[in-house]
Amino acid sequence: MVLKGENGAALVTALMLTALSLVIALALLYIVSAGTKLTASQKRYRTALAAAHGGVELVTLELVPRLLQQNPDSASTLQNEFSLISLRLPGYNCLQQKLVSPTSAWSSCSSAQLNPDPALSPDFSFVLGGVGQSDGYRVTVKILDTVPGNTDTGGNDLLDAGSPVTGMEEGIHPQHVPALFNISVKGVGGAPREKAGLSLLYAY
Repeated sequence: MVLKGENGAALVTALMLTALSLVIALALLYIVSAGTKLTASQKRYRTALAAAHGGVELVTLELVPRLLQQNPDSASTLQNEFSLISLRLPGYNCLQQKLVSPTSAWSSCSSAQLNPDPALSPDFSFVLGGVGQSDGYRVTVKILDTVPGNTDTGGNDLLDAGSPVTGMEEGIHPQHVPALFNISVKGVGGAPREKAGLSLLYAY
């Protein structure tokens, strides 16, 4: 005896299996797509972070020591020497105060130059990994806080045994206190999402 309700059972079962297969396929496609986007995002971040690290090394190992010399280089001299990376020192007078004076004595700095965002009126700005402002990663660096120390502005520690001092008497010598700079760095690529930031304490 054949029941009348069994005629469309195979069709309903096939439709259900097809719908289930479609849901599984869509879920797999979403997972693959999300993983690709996440990987690309991580790659962009790592590249921007590498640019920010490069900016830290350039500023702390090359630019700041040269600006703290007895006869510091002028802004135009540095900008011409580092023209391949489009170096800019937009607020040179403010930067000079930031390097040698405590934060409370920064009278030559505007409110934008005191803003903690390094992209807004930075102390240093340059491009790494490309040619010109439209290519590569733009790195902006800003000094947020300064605590002066007793470091010689020529870059020499006068208390070291190998210092240029001709003679040192035996006895108690004052402890070397380096100048401390709170620095913020941002690396930004061509796309707005390609960016990374660093915050560091630099002792000179």
